[in-house]
Amino acid sequence: MMNLWTISRLVGRGLMTLFWQRSRPLVGSVILTDRCNLHCRHCAVSNQVAKDYPLAQIQADLQTLYDRGCRILFLYGGEPLLWTDGDHTFPDVVMHARQIGYWMVNAVTNGTLPLSAPGIDLYLVSLDGSREHHNAIRGETYDQVLETIRQAKHVPVVLYMAINTINLTDIEAVADLACSLPGVQAVSYNFHTPYPGTQSLALSRDQKLDASHRIARLIDQGYPVLNLKRALPLIARNEAPVPSRQCLVAENGQIWTCGRCRDIPGLCQQCGFFFAAEYSLVFAGRPRVLLDLARTYSHLLKKATPC
Repeated sequence: MMNLWTISRLVGRGLMTLFWQRSRPLVGSVILTDRCNLHCRHCAVSNQVAKDYPLAQIQADLQTLYDRGCRILFLYGGEPLLWTDGDHTFPDVVMHARQIGYWMVNAVTNGTLPLSAPGIDLYLVSLDGSREHHNAIRGETYDQVLETIRQAKHVPVVLYMAINTINLTDIEAVADLACSLPGVQAVSYNFHTPYPGTQSLALSRDQKLDASHRIARLIDQGYPVLNLKRALPLIARNEAPVPSRQCLVAENGQIWTCGRCRDIPGLCQQCGFFFAAEYSLVFAGRPRVLLDLARTYSHLLKKATPC
């Protein structure tokens, strides 16, 4: 789990960038597989080849990102918990990342499989609104996700919501749910990224601004929101520097700066991935956003007042 030593190193990296103009990647994402057991309406990257990448290649990708400066790791799919290579399973990837030396190892999952892997700092579990709206986006999985979270003992969980035109009304409800579920440390919001075929789910600029104001109110009220308040309106107005040089993504030996959306003309400017935008603002000379990062992450493992 994140501790004060990790937080101090994050802030230190930010200060080095601000004062000495040192800019190295910090956040690394490794895609283990594009195979997924769901067919979500907003997803355009899963089950393209339905392939689990070899362990040797994943180990090489982990080492490459670490050598280039990444210290915070996210493991993605598809559904990463489905990954296998012979007798090797997801916990083997986590253990190898720990052996390399990553400060934090996190996984993004749809929450339909048991959450258990020694060495994981956070599971970011996708929960996209109320039961009605989540199920409209992801299929009839809402109750299963909640049960998975309840069964995850001693495993820190963050609810992970992608805001789109279907679930826009549910921002506050998901924050309340984060407070009511034991083991849930926070909620993290993103905007939907309109990959080809999913453009109808994209928010307008005004909808993004309204959503950012609502998330900021939740932060002011003490809800455990894992987003940076001063970054929100900048993200809504697409004013965060893109692509974020602090984020690298690896998939089967290929490396992208920031994300795979760069391969699709115009999509980078519409990206809804908050982590990349937030870190790009932290390292673009925005000291107030850096202060938000220190304050927000220091409270990561504590429930806030409304909870």
